[in-house]
Amino acid sequence: MNNSKGVIFDLDGVIVDTARYHYLAWRKLANDLGFDITETQNEELKGVSRVASLEKILGWGNVSLSQDEFMEQMAIKNDNYLSYISTMTAKDILPGVSKVLDFLTENEIPFALGSASKNARGILEKINLYHRFSAIVDGNNVSKAKPNPEVFLIAAKELEMAPSNCIVFEDSVAGVQAANAANMVSIGIGEKSVLNEADHVFSDFTKIEIEFIKNLVTR
Repeated sequence: MNNSKGVIFDLDGVIVDTARYHYLAWRKLANDLGFDITETQNEELKGVSRVASLEKILGWGNVSLSQDEFMEQMAIKNDNYLSYISTMTAKDILPGVSKVLDFLTENEIPFALGSASKNARGILEKINLYHRFSAIVDGNNVSKAKPNPEVFLIAAKELEMAPSNCIVFEDSVAGVQAANAANMVSIGIGEKSVLNEADHVFSDFTKIEIEFIKNLVTR
């Protein structure tokens, strides 16, 4: 098969569902600071860096922190999040994902991770997928958050692919916008009404036919 295409996956909400753990950790932080955040507000944090997420949350709660306090709260949030995800296993891979990864591997289509998470490598190790990726680009490798396309452009470079030959799977509006800004094919995983800027949208990977993937990577 023609392998002139590369595939880039976001992590949270695409390969595994850690969004609920992020929400629990962010909500605990907000509660400790004297206010609450809703699941609707949490949707706005998808695909956003930890720093930018905390800035948003503090804005919602009208709370000001010193730089030292800010860094301390980020560390506390991460510790809480890590405690939530510490028990993850391969069973946490979202339905339908393994089928797509297997197809790409069998047909020698390289794929990378492009995630804002600084915990991405650890999560991939826990779910036994770390060794499957040709490249891993996470929050430790980038300075600009989505919708800036930096994370995907670095991933394309690691795959030795032109951005226009890359296909991105994303569950967030910011991630889809980043993929589009990078001139990549964007596949939204989630609600079409939310991810309407994506080139294609599926509610989850179980709705994606292998023939669709085959057509994408050989186009």
